[in-house]
Amino acid sequence: MQYAPADLTPRERYKLLASFVLPRPIAWVTTIGPTGVVNAAPFSFFNVFCEDPPLCMFAANLAPDGLIKDTVANIQRTNEFVVNMTDEPLAQAMHESSGDFPPEIGEPDYLGLKLAPSSRIAVPRLADAPWAMECKTWKTIDVNSDRLLIMGEGINFHIRDELWDPAAMRVHMERYHPIGRMFADRYCRTDDRIVFPAAEGAKR
Repeated sequence: MQYAPADLTPRERYKLLASFVLPRPIAWVTTIGPTGVVNAAPFSFFNVFCEDPPLCMFAANLAPDGLIKDTVANIQRTNEFVVNMTDEPLAQAMHESSGDFPPEIGEPDYLGLKLAPSSRIAVPRLADAPWAMECKTWKTIDVNSDRLLIMGEGINFHIRDELWDPAAMRVHMERYHPIGRMFADRYCRTDDRIVFPAAEGAKR
């Protein structure tokens, strides 16, 4: 079957994209509000796109009340944020942080998540995250005035010690258990992995 985007409502297009582009990595983004409240919110329209400089991007739509989300307001004010990755022990808290929280209530504080200071920006990171990247805003793109694409340049990395081999510059995959986003209230584990030998290309 086929669909033309023009024949679908925005909600139907979202369902078509979110149902098949799977699994998606999750950016658990921490920002800091004007009164010092730390916000943490997950975004799954997200990925990394470049290593020189290190760039990531996530998409944030408007809140249900039509206002911009706290994450976006904080980034627009400070040009700083941290992308924290989520593994299985943190999955439930990450999901709960996607709920409705007023600006004066920080998700980490409410959910009992430990914070740790960043090294090069004011925004703290989630202390128990397996991996975190301190970011400065690199560029933003306004899409139809109801969604903002936020691109960040990674300026410092934090890695849980037991996950990384610094000599080989490789992750210990048997110890890293990231969570992927499916759709609606569904997530997936990523431990069922396939390894292929190196591709040989065309034989001549």
